[in-house]
Amino acid sequence: MIAFNMKKFFGILVLLFLIFIILIYASLNTTPKKIENSILINIDTIDIIDFITYDSVYVEATTQYKSNQLKRIMQGEHYRKAWSTPIKVPIVFLDTLFGGVTIVKEGGGNQTKSLKLLANNNSYYTLRSINKTPEALVPEFAKTLGLKNIVVDGISAQHPYGALVVARLAEKAGILHSFPKLVFLPKQSALGSYSDKYGNRLFFLEYETESKNNWTKYSNVIEIIDTKDLQELKMAHGANLQIDRHALVRARLFDLIIGDWDRHPKQWGWVIQKENDTYKAIPLPVDRDNAFFNSEGVIPNLVLNRNVTPEAQAFDEDIDYLPGLVQSFDVYFLQDIPESVFVEEAKSLQKLLTDEKIDNAFKAWPDAIYDLDGEEISKKIKSRRNDLVDYAIRFKTILDKKPLLTEPLKGSEALELPNNLLACFGCNKTVK
Repeated sequence: MIAFNMKKFFGILVLLFLIFIILIYASLNTTPKKIENSILINIDTIDIIDFITYDSVYVEATTQYKSNQLKRIMQGEHYRKAWSTPIKVPIVFLDTLFGGVTIVKEGGGNQTKSLKLLANNNSYYTLRSINKTPEALVPEFAKTLGLKNIVVDGISAQHPYGALVVARLAEKAGILHSFPKLVFLPKQSALGSYSDKYGNRLFFLEYETESKNNWTKYSNVIEIIDTKDLQELKMAHGANLQIDRHALVRARLFDLIIGDWDRHPKQWGWVIQKENDTYKAIPLPVDRDNAFFNSEGVIPNLVLNRNVTPEAQAFDEDIDYLPGLVQSFDVYFLQDIPESVFVEEAKSLQKLLTDEKIDNAFKAWPDAIYDLDGEEISKKIKSRRNDLVDYAIRFKTILDKKPLLTEPLKGSEALELPNNLLACFGCNKTVK
């Protein structure tokens, strides 16, 4: 009886050992796993997969921002976990997207790379990369001192999926947005020469801000243009072209709520309405990479201070340094607008962005991302909303003290503007 039990005992041990070996082997096996009709992959070590047989992937944005404790102390925790957490994302192929799209051109700024697409319905769309390539912004001294990786690592302070929440908040606030949707773009023949550069990556798919086709809710729209083209239109039509000033003030106050400090002129589109001989420009804010910017750590706190980069501010419950957020864009477009408009729009946003609507906006995120950052960011949004009237009054006071512009706006350097239009948009002032 005893011998039998011993044999049984050793048999169980052997079985447990075999199970252990199987589990270890499974953990080391990098073969992608199929989940329903999705596939689990690692975007940094992706193998050749026939994505046509799947409709979605489980994938993280990137693993390059993973860190040890020392790095987190020195360079900040930021949103590292959000960048490296796998989420479910739909797969898109250009030959079937919207009935088929063609690549018009490659675009993007110093960090974000993009492809402009034309659909069969004549609507323009943009694929904007989730991952950034900020190497072009690294100064020479940083490269010389071996600090390039630290500068690039700063992108982890941006939330990879912040734009999805911002779009829902903007919808509730009555502010135009480009309806971003998160997608995975596999390598494919339709990408042509762009396949290696853009294939097997995450993107925001959204409406293009320059378009002859009206995708907005507004009527009598003749085109959607950028800021440079708006200035040219102003030169052609003068006083017959006016900006929706209430909409613009509301959009800029909304930027304060979400902590989006990077609002230069190239990040705005303009929806142009025409009725008889008059034109109206409705602002369309785009590119929400720096909303909820979470900068922390010893090194970022040394570099991102008000004396060096006054605009680059961490997203906290309170605005740390409001003068740093009043930009040349505001001097150009907002300086002649009375304070009463700022107060009116601040109160309107407070009513529109209720606690419930703010919380519901975070349903745009998968549960795994919300569990990481949703509750904290929501709390900060509500705090800023509560103080918005005070921020609006202070913003206007700071703005009124700014001198008129003597240099062209970013993106408008090639325009030969008359002196009054160089200084501001339609305020009948000129630089001396």
